[in-house]
Amino acid sequence: MPPDLDTLMKRSDELWEDSIIPSLSKFVEIAALSPSFEPNWEEKGDLDATIKLFCSWLDEQNLTGMSYEIHRMEGLTPVLLVTVEGTGPGEVIFYSHLDKQPSKPELWSEGLHPLQAVRRDPWLFGRGALDDGYGGYLCVTALRMLQELKTPHPKCKFLIETCEESGSYDLPPYLDALTEKLGNPDLVVVLDSGGPDYEHIWTTEALRGLVSGTLSVQVSHEGVHSGMSGGTIPSSFRIQRLLLDRVEDSATGKILIPEMHTQISDTIRNQAAALAEVIGNSIWEGLPVVDTLISQSSSVEESLLDVNWRPALGIIGADGIPSVQAAGNVLRTNTDLKLSFRIPPGVNSELVEKIIKEKLENNPPFGANVSFTLDPSADGFHAPPLDGKLLKSLHDASMHITGLPPLATWVGGTIPFMAMMQNKYPDAKFLCTGTGGPGNNAHGPDEKLHVPSSKRLTAVLSATIAAISK
Repeated sequence: MPPDLDTLMKRSDELWEDSIIPSLSKFVEIAALSPSFEPNWEEKGDLDATIKLFCSWLDEQNLTGMSYEIHRMEGLTPVLLVTVEGTGPGEVIFYSHLDKQPSKPELWSEGLHPLQAVRRDPWLFGRGALDDGYGGYLCVTALRMLQELKTPHPKCKFLIETCEESGSYDLPPYLDALTEKLGNPDLVVVLDSGGPDYEHIWTTEALRGLVSGTLSVQVSHEGVHSGMSGGTIPSSFRIQRLLLDRVEDSATGKILIPEMHTQISDTIRNQAAALAEVIGNSIWEGLPVVDTLISQSSSVEESLLDVNWRPALGIIGADGIPSVQAAGNVLRTNTDLKLSFRIPPGVNSELVEKIIKEKLENNPPFGANVSFTLDPSADGFHAPPLDGKLLKSLHDASMHITGLPPLATWVGGTIPFMAMMQNKYPDAKFLCTGTGGPGNNAHGPDEKLHVPSSKRLTAVLSATIAAISK
């Protein structure tokens, strides 16, 4: 028999309040910077501390057939693998991560701090509360509830890494080394996503990939008084503008490299139109833009395509530029910009890397020293929708618990693990979900987790997992 959905929801509420939120609040207090942001991560010990905290919580869950192993490779961030033996047929891999983005406490609202968990219903504030501290807790709890109800469940593996916010560049060696332990999953569940509202259960069918790097332009060996040099030495910033014009139309934001685009099918356009009917202008209205700002997309439908199925460039960092207060009348020696390209599903990131590097470095304007230093890249992800008993269970549980059907969407962000696992397990089904939504500010100030939708998702996921062993 399938688990009783009312019982699942009641128990989910209890376990979130009594078990998850207390431990998740302690997780918020750990800086746990991803290795790209904290090169001395090993010496600092925060990533190990998050795993230790999560394992301490695991020990309190009384899961039958559970074991876990912390895997370490020299120079690589650690990975936690939890195994719970099945009481029914099937295998599932759950994925989440415990590393975090940097924080700027001065940007957080009064009474809030990135390293302090603050409960203001319906939210739990704190860096990592949403992205992605809650993921492992939610998935394990979904399984725990099945065991408490003595409902048959598949064999479950929980793979929790500590390098995701840096692009998961440490993960591939672990995936190779743990191939035998990971088994042959029927379903891969990823808790690092969300949707346009907090009322529906959202599944993510597509994610964009990522290519990033540092574009460096040097024009001199030392700063020169601008009165003596301005007009003869070309500004390194102006050269940056010329180089960026090679890859992006600054008037429209369109990426000028054909290989970074993908054909948008009629099916995808129809999905965008249907999704636009459901969500209206809620995504734009939920963004913290200034009152006078106008979207560069012509409609909600085009916005969905722009954010999910078209490439985009963001300038996410700069070096060589002093603060406004400290700036003197000096022509600067260099300008370095961190470029972040989101690429649509189906675009080969390695091919794109070579093209971008060539376009930016060849024939530098005025003979300046120009280099583009690449970071690890990631491909996008596009999975077929769920079907059969998984889809039916997901639908029935969602209708019962939320009163609304589950909806599929796309997310313009990147989860490198998804493409890695799709390549490794091409026959597996994928359920990418989560409770990210409007105003949650993942990576930004006042990051927060929507607690009620997280409780609902726990119950729905529990029922969906049970369907594998029917």
